[in-house]
Amino acid sequence: MSAKERAEDARRRLLQAADELFYAEGVNTVGIDRVIERAGVAKATLYSAFGSKEELIRAYLKARHEAYQQRMENELERRFATPKERLVGAFEIQGQSFTDPDFHGCPFISASAEARPGSTALQESHTFRRWVHALFFDLAQQAGARDPKALAQQLVLLFDGAAISAWMDRDPSAEAAARTVSTALVAAAVPSFNVD
Repeated sequence: MSAKERAEDARRRLLQAADELFYAEGVNTVGIDRVIERAGVAKATLYSAFGSKEELIRAYLKARHEAYQQRMENELERRFATPKERLVGAFEIQGQSFTDPDFHGCPFISASAEARPGSTALQESHTFRRWVHALFFDLAQQAGARDPKALAQQLVLLFDGAAISAWMDRDPSAEAAARTVSTALVAAAVPSFNVD
């Protein structure tokens, strides 16, 4: 293995360890010593790969965002034929994670709750939030909602509430409840909407 391959492997292991620990316990709760121990690398390797814990947190949240966005967009495209169906389908896709025994809620809500003003955790969480709002707004526009901005705001609130309820109450049925409410909201906001 070349030096470059070793560095890439160490970076991958650090990011995987950070992902597991930060998601389960929180970005501030977990110190870098635990991350490097889990990754099986030296402390200097973490600094050489990321520069600081803040940058490791940034990389963790970026990777979570990219993976979530890709999964959501791919599943919406693959499983639902129209923007109207995708507005409701987003809740079904979100709910797939609710039954996972390792589900600990939304990593961006958790990271934001711990974040200092101006921190990388807050910056990356804001980036994720902008994407969530844009997802629902764009779908609402494409579906022909009378007021796409209002519908998007309502659905984002419901989306957040479903994740929090599933996590805090340990209740995967939050997905079905959110889907029922989203169907009613979309039916009221989009002319001639019907979900069987």
